[in-house]
Amino acid sequence: MGRLPPEVLEPVAAYFRALSEPTRLHILSLLRQQEHNVGELAQLCDYTAANISRHLSVLKKHGLVAREARGNSVYYRIADPSVNALCDLVCGSILRQIEQSAAQRAAFAALREDLPEPLPDFSRKESS
Repeated sequence: MGRLPPEVLEPVAAYFRALSEPTRLHILSLLRQQEHNVGELAQLCDYTAANISRHLSVLKKHGLVAREARGNSVYYRIADPSVNALCDLVCGSILRQIEQSAAQRAAFAALREDLPEPLPDFSRKESS
């Protein structure tokens, strides 16, 4: 992907906004495992069916989920498999950041153990 022309920036930003809400990410995570209807998703997410329907509407608008009517129910599934790859990339990146941060904390903790006396607490303000 090269430089994005100005006319595509808003649709790309809207796509990422659709993914920026935790409830929608939860819904996508559940749909990644299997398709569900609104009632099932509401129960699994612990939200009202109306709330889940609003989130599904946003996801459908951006082509992330597809719906299929079966009898009296409508079932939703992941429509764009690239959303799974995108979530894997983001989660992998966050995991690497956490691991790096944990390694840095461990290195500093080991350094602290090698010091001859406790470090002063510079976070407290001295009273005058």
